[in-house]
Amino acid sequence: MDLGISGKRALVCAASRGLGRGCAEALAADGVHLVLNARGADALEATAAAIRAAHGVDVVTVAADITTPEGRAKVLQASGDVDILVTNAGGPPPGSWSDWSRDDFIAALDANMLTPIALMQALVPGMIARGWGRVVNITSGSVKAPMPVLGLSNTARTGLTGFVAGTARQVAGKGVIINNLLPGIHDTDRAVALDTGVAQAEGITLEAARAKREATIPAARYGTAAEFGAACAFLCSQHAGFIVGQNLLLDGGAVNSTL
Repeated sequence: MDLGISGKRALVCAASRGLGRGCAEALAADGVHLVLNARGADALEATAAAIRAAHGVDVVTVAADITTPEGRAKVLQASGDVDILVTNAGGPPPGSWSDWSRDDFIAALDANMLTPIALMQALVPGMIARGWGRVVNITSGSVKAPMPVLGLSNTARTGLTGFVAGTARQVAGKGVIINNLLPGIHDTDRAVALDTGVAQAEGITLEAARAKREATIPAARYGTAAEFGAACAFLCSQHAGFIVGQNLLLDGGAVNSTL
C-alpha cells in the first residue's frame, strides 16, 4: 500500500533502538525524511547510517535528552518544519506505590506526559498553518489496563491520553490527526529490563521469566519493532485522516477487554 507520505518530514524521538527505531524504519521505507533524536550519540548515528543506506532518505540526528527543556530546544531547532511527529521516551522504573516520592512522580510526568505535550504545542501550530500533519504518541497498554508495578507510567501516560483526547478533536478539522499507539510487551531493551526484574525477584532465569510472560499473551509471543513501526506508519499516512484521538493497542491480545 502506498501511504502517500513520500517526501514528508518526520521527527521521531527515542529513535536509536526499539520501538522508536521501528517507527523510523517504517516511515523511511515510505520515503519520509527523518529527524532522529536519542540520548546516545553512537547508537543514534549507527541507526541513521543504516536507514540512509537502506532507504535513501535524508536523516538528521540530534543527540539530546528530549525530556529536558534544553534537549527539546536543541531538537526543535534542528527539526524546523515537520509534517509528522512521533513522541517517545523510556518509561519510568517499576516499583511500589508506597515507595514513590513526589520527585518520582514529577520525573515521570516530565518524561511521559509533559514532554510530548510540549512537542505538540511547539509543532502542531505549524502543521495547522500548512493544512496537514500527523502526531503519534507512543504510550503504553497500561492506560487501558494498569500494571501494578508500573504505577508511575500508569499515571503519566494516562494524563497524556486525556490531553490528546481533547486536543485531537480540536485540530482534526485543520488537517492535523493525533493518535496514540499503546504497546504491550515487545522484543526490546525495555522487555529485557522488566523480565530481568522478574527473574531476580523470583529466582528464575531470564528465559523462564520471558516464557512466563509470553504465556499471558494470547499471541503467545512478544511483538516486534517492525510490526509496531508498520502500525505507526499507517497512522501517519494519508489513509488515516478519519482516525482521530484513538488509542490503538498493539499487545497481542494481552489486555482482556471487549472495547
